[in-house]
Amino acid sequence: MSSRPPVHRARKRFGQNFLRDPGIISRIVRAIAPRPGQRLVEIGPGQGALTAPLLEAAGALDVIELDRDLVPGLRVQFFNYPEFSVHEGDALKFDFAELKGDGPSLRVVGNLPYNISTPLIFHLLAQRGAVADMHFMLQKEVVERLAAEPGSADWGRLSIMAQYHCQVDSLFIVPPEAFIPRPKVDSAIVRLVPHETLPAQAIDEVLFADIVREAFSQRRKTLRNNLKGRVSAEALESLGIDPARRPQTLTVAEMVSIANHLAGVRT
Repeated sequence: MSSRPPVHRARKRFGQNFLRDPGIISRIVRAIAPRPGQRLVEIGPGQGALTAPLLEAAGALDVIELDRDLVPGLRVQFFNYPEFSVHEGDALKFDFAELKGDGPSLRVVGNLPYNISTPLIFHLLAQRGAVADMHFMLQKEVVERLAAEPGSADWGRLSIMAQYHCQVDSLFIVPPEAFIPRPKVDSAIVRLVPHETLPAQAIDEVLFADIVREAFSQRRKTLRNNLKGRVSAEALESLGIDPARRPQTLTVAEMVSIANHLAGVRT
């Protein structure tokens, strides 16, 4: 049980849009399916719309909130939950591995501001060993990129890096009228579950990330052009990859094979 949150005006610089639709909130919580004993972490709890049902289901919750004006209200609102902890700060700089410690892997959830969603996902992927799963509300276009398939217009660096590390599932759309203030775009819920065993293992993951970035540096150009100076057309052909292909046609496994070839050459 929680008290009524104080009135707070959404701040544009924090990209705040507060979720208000009870039906959408219930649907998100059902998708997350929190249970007692799990270690849940909510990024950007705002005024606690999702926080309240998560706490009721799990009994414990860590939240990370950047807007210091919201923090006192959250502490008052959920004062009767001894296992409720507020971490005031920037999720982009937060050490999730330290929060996990020797405990269970973290279940990370959040209604992410559009302006930080992609860098925050990369930040979490870098600490995936501490994470059991992630459920995020994001701009619909970002979810479409995360869950895209090779050859589609949405397939790109974000798709490959996310799917290299995680099983990605787009769950459902959230319309603008579910928020106050209304955003100008649709949102969507996505689930990311780190692979227990990677479908394709990069020998050097830093090199792999570099190759993916370079391959997509100019989407309209071919691999031969984008990876010029990195890998020869002959080497690509030896891997069964046509150097005239564009990067958005390559699978995760094919990108890994290029990086592993270069890792072998370098060593």
